[in-house]
Amino acid sequence: MSDDDGASPGDAQDSGRGGDDRGGDRGADRGADRGGERGGDRGADRGSDRGADRGAGRGDREGDRAGGSDRGDGAGDQPREPSVFESVDRGPLGGEGGAGGAATARRAVRTWASAAGDRHTNIQGDGTVFEGNQFFSYSTEQSARFVRGPVPPETLEHLGRVYCETAGYSVMRRRLREHRVLVLCGEPGSGRKATALALLDELTGGKVFRLDPRHGVDEITEEALQEGGGHLMELLTEDFRTESESRHSLSGSRGDGSAPARRPATRLSELHLDRFGELLRGRNAYGIVLVENGELADRMLRGRYGMYCPPPPSGEVLRRHLFVLLRTEPAEALDAARSLAARPDVVAALGLEELRPREAARLADHLARHWRGEVTDEQLLADCASFVTSQAREWFAGGDRPGALPEALPVLNAGAFRIAVAVFDGSAYSLAAEAAELLAWELAVTLDPEHAPGRRLFGTHAEHRPMRARAVLEEGELDLGPAKVPMRAVRFQGEALAGAVLGEIWHGYHNVRGPVARWLRALCDDPRAEVWVRASIAAGVLCSWDWIHGFRELIAPLAVTDAPVARLAAATALAESARDPRIRPAVAAVLKDWAVSEDSGLVGTALLAHGYVLAAGDVPGSLDALARVVRVHEASDGDVLGPAAFSAARLLASGEPEPVLRRFDQWLDDGRLNLANLVHLAVIRALNTRTTHLWGLRDVPELEPHAARPLLVALLATRPAITPDLARLLRHTLATARSGEVALEALGSMLRRAAKDDEALGHVCGFLPLLAVERRDRDRLRGLLNELVRDRDRPLDRGAARRMWDAVTEGANR
Repeated sequence: MSDDDGASPGDAQDSGRGGDDRGGDRGADRGADRGGERGGDRGADRGSDRGADRGAGRGDREGDRAGGSDRGDGAGDQPREPSVFESVDRGPLGGEGGAGGAATARRAVRTWASAAGDRHTNIQGDGTVFEGNQFFSYSTEQSARFVRGPVPPETLEHLGRVYCETAGYSVMRRRLREHRVLVLCGEPGSGRKATALALLDELTGGKVFRLDPRHGVDEITEEALQEGGGHLMELLTEDFRTESESRHSLSGSRGDGSAPARRPATRLSELHLDRFGELLRGRNAYGIVLVENGELADRMLRGRYGMYCPPPPSGEVLRRHLFVLLRTEPAEALDAARSLAARPDVVAALGLEELRPREAARLADHLARHWRGEVTDEQLLADCASFVTSQAREWFAGGDRPGALPEALPVLNAGAFRIAVAVFDGSAYSLAAEAAELLAWELAVTLDPEHAPGRRLFGTHAEHRPMRARAVLEEGELDLGPAKVPMRAVRFQGEALAGAVLGEIWHGYHNVRGPVARWLRALCDDPRAEVWVRASIAAGVLCSWDWIHGFRELIAPLAVTDAPVARLAAATALAESARDPRIRPAVAAVLKDWAVSEDSGLVGTALLAHGYVLAAGDVPGSLDALARVVRVHEASDGDVLGPAAFSAARLLASGEPEPVLRRFDQWLDDGRLNLANLVHLAVIRALNTRTTHLWGLRDVPELEPHAARPLLVALLATRPAITPDLARLLRHTLATARSGEVALEALGSMLRRAAKDDEALGHVCGFLPLLAVERRDRDRLRGLLNELVRDRDRPLDRGAARRMWDAVTEGANR
C-alpha cells in the first residue's frame, strides 16, 4: 500500500515527527515550572477585564466541526494554547495519585450505609435516668457504710437454667478454689457476671453476695464477708475519691465549703488481692472481682489472679434462653424462633456480627414475644436496631467522668478510640490509633483547658485496645491507587456500629461537636488520601444529619483555605451530604453560589463536587452544572478547566458513560473553544489516569477488576458498545493542534502500560484500528510506536509493538 502498511515498528519513518525523544519523561520536566505559572497572575487574570474576555471567549468557534471525517482543528486553524493542556496529567491535588484509590472511598461509603437509631431517655422522679437497658443514679444520698447484698435464689435458679459455660470454665473453678479470689477480665455484656455468679453458686451452694462497687478491694474488711459465702465485686471503670474523705467514705465536702480535691482510688495490685484472699480463706469464702478490659485488666492478666473471660457462643446462649421462654409453647416454637433470628432482615437490623450474652438474652425475649404475637415484624426489626444504639449509649454515657484532668483521660482515650474506629472502620490500625490520640487531645483541652494532656507511651496494648471498641485486628490490604500494600486493619464487629457511634455523639452530646469538628477538619487537611477521604466522607454524613451546624463547622472552613486537599475534601463532604435527598437542595444552592464566586478556589471546589453525581442527582444534571461554569470562563483558564475536566472524567467512570459521551459530542458541535477544551482535557485524562483515582461515591462493581488500568482501557473492557464513540473523540483530540501533542504523549503512556498487561493489550489492539481510519492517523500512530520502541531508556516491548502495528495496519482495511 501507499502508506507503507507492511513496515515494522522501528523501521518505518515517522513523517513530520523527526527524531525527538518522547520517552515518557516529559511530565517530570514540566513539573518544575508548573507551580509558578498557576499562582501569581491568577487574581489579575480574573479582575475587572473578565467580562470583556468572557465575551470574546463565548464567540469563539471550532470551524473544523462541519467538515472532515476526523473533525480535527488542523494546524493553523486555531491559536495554540499549550498552557491549559500542560497540566492535564496533574490531578486536583497536583499529581495523578493524589485523590487516592477507589477502595478507600468504597469502604468509607459502606461504613455509613446504616444510619444511627433514635435515642430515648426516660428521667424518673427519684433522679434515676434510664437509657435503654442502662440506668444511672444521680441521687445525692450516699452511704459511708460498706453494703453487702445477697443474690436472690430465683436469680441463681434462672441462671442455672440458661447459663452456657464459657471456654476455660473448669480452669477458672480450679484457680478459684486454690486462691479463694479470682479476677475475671472482659467487656460489659460479655457474660463475665453470669460466669462469676455460676462459679460462686457452684462452690458455695447458693450463698452468693454482691459487694458495694463504690469501694475498692483495699477497703474490704472481714466483717463485710459472709461465712462460707461467695462474694462478687464489680470494679467501676473509674473510681475516684476526695482527699478529705476517710477510708470508708465516698461523700462529703471540705469544711470551708469548697469543692473537695479529687484523687484516684488506690491502685489495685496483687498485694490487695493477696490480702483479700486471706480474708476470704479465714471465712471459708470465695470472691470474684470483675474488671473491664483496659490497662488494669492487662496488668491483672499477667498476674496469678487474672483470667480472661471470653463470651460463650451466642447461638447457644440464644437457644437456651429461647428454650426457657418458650417451654410452654408448641414444640415447633423453638425452631421457628431460631429461624426468625437467622432471617436476613433481622440480621441486618441487628448490625452486629456476634451477639454478646446479654444481647442474645434480649433478642430471645423479642423473638419469644414475636412468636406469641405481642410484637409485629416492624416492631421486632426496630427492637433489633436498638442493640447498636444501646451499645453506643453505654460507651459514651458519662464519658468524661469525673470531669477534670488527668483523671478523665482514660475514659476520654477510650471514647476517642471508638470514634476514630467509626471514621476509619476497616482501615489501618495505625491511622485509627493516631487519629484517636489527636481527638483525645481535642476532647481533653475542651474539658479542662488549664491542663495540657500528654500521651501514655505504654498504655493499653494494641492487641487488647480494640476490645474496648468492640473491634478486631486483622490482616488486610491498603489501596494506594498504583499499588496495594499489606496493613493491619481495625474494624468494628458489626456494620451498624460506626453509624451508631457517630450518631450518639453528634445527636446526644452537643458539646462534643466542637472538638470533633476541629479534629475532622485537621484530618481533611492531611495529604494522605487514606486519611482525608475517610474524614471528608464522615464530615458529609454529619452534615446530612444537621446541615445548619455541620456546613458552617465542617465544610465552609475547608472550602476557603488555600490547601488543595482541604478544598477537595470540602467537595467530597458536600457531595456525600447530598446523598440525603432532603439535603440536596441546600447543597445545590451552595454550589450555585460558589460557581459564580470571584474566589477561584470556591469555583474549583464547586466543579469538583459535581464530579460525584450526588449533588445534582444524576449524570446529565452534573454535566449541565459543569458546562454552566465553563461557558462563562476563558478557554485558557486552567483553574476552571482543570477541575472541570477531572470531574468530567470522574463522571465517565461513574457507571453511566453513554450520556457523558453524548454530551461531549454536543459540546464539540457547539463550537465554543472553552467547551471543546473541556472535552479534550477529559479525553486525555481518560488516557493517562488509572481508574482507581477517578473513584466516586457510588459503587461501580464492573470497573473494580480494572482499577489499576487507565480509564479508557477499563471502558473498552466493560462497555465494548461505546468503543466507536471513544475512538471518534480520541481521534478528534489527537488531530486538534492545541491538544494533539499532549494527547499523543498520553496515548503513548497508555500503550506502555498495555504492553505489560496481556488483557489490556488485547483491548487496545482492538481499539487501534478505529483510530487509524485516515492515512495521517496511521502515520501519527506509527510514528508514536517507532519512538516508543527506539526509546533508549524504556524501549517498548517489540512483540507488543508488533501487535499494535498490525492493529494500526488493520485500520487501513476497514
